[in-house]
Amino acid sequence: MKIAIDAMGGDHGPVVTLAGLSNSISNHPDLEATVFGSEDKVLPFLKKYALLKNDRIDFVHTTEIVKMDDKPAVALRSKKDSSMRRAIDAVKNGSCGACVSAGNTGALMGIARFVLKTMSGISRPAICGTMPGIKKSTKLLDLGANVDCSSEDLLGFAIMGSVLARYTLEIDNPTVALLNIGMEEIKGNEQIRRASEILEESHINYIGYVEGDDIFKGTVDVIVCDGFIGNIALKSSEGVANMLSSIAREEYHKNLITKMSGFLSLPVLNNLKKRLDPRRHNGASLLGLKGTVVKSHGSADELSFANAIEVAHYESTREIPNQIGNLMGKL
Repeated sequence: MKIAIDAMGGDHGPVVTLAGLSNSISNHPDLEATVFGSEDKVLPFLKKYALLKNDRIDFVHTTEIVKMDDKPAVALRSKKDSSMRRAIDAVKNGSCGACVSAGNTGALMGIARFVLKTMSGISRPAICGTMPGIKKSTKLLDLGANVDCSSEDLLGFAIMGSVLARYTLEIDNPTVALLNIGMEEIKGNEQIRRASEILEESHINYIGYVEGDDIFKGTVDVIVCDGFIGNIALKSSEGVANMLSSIAREEYHKNLITKMSGFLSLPVLNNLKKRLDPRRHNGASLLGLKGTVVKSHGSADELSFANAIEVAHYESTREIPNQIGNLMGKL
């Protein structure tokens, strides 16, 4: 299956999206893509990265761009020839197996939900990302698609997250937990407590509540929360990673002794940076749709966007939407 690339999305557009695509194409001989975007903006970069005559790359000219500050309704109703819309349309008509965009999150979710529709039994799609941990990575959802969620919504998120973890982390029976302000049964609001009761009775491998610090311990495979909390957790983790990197550079450059210490510890620092680098975990899945859509961070660089493409490629080959739909049909 080909991957549909929204080349115009994000803060940097084709400068980054096509550099990332070039990276992915080089690393994955089985990867094919259709690039959607403005001809005058995209063709120079297709030529630059020797993608224009690559038989694994198709290009489709589009006349409109969904801007980062466009309201979802405007993007949906007024920009039907945008690179974002056409890329999602390609998933709908089956010419591509997945879509990747670094564009406006609200618009991407709105268009994808309108074009692809949600699966039977899923009331709301959710955004699911990967968080690095001490022992292993953890799937966290929702990351911002749904500010207010019912207990039933959280159950749906748990099911979708469990399926994603099963097929992408290759875990037979992933553990699932609810993010809460405490481990005790009486903690949390009514929705959380009710969701816990429902999950206890489900076929999901539910282990109870976890707190914020558990996100990075890697002791649970899937953590479920509403989009308000999830987005704060995501942005906070990115901020902490950047802060630690900045402080480390500052401390190691204070004087000659600290510079020498930094040189001696360079292998450890490089490995630490690699493990914590948010770019290597870029690519959040829009789960619950009848098609694979992956959201890249808007400020993504080449490495970040390439990682988002690889997430889409991995999920499309494992037919994650069909796996979720099959499980929902058994409930």
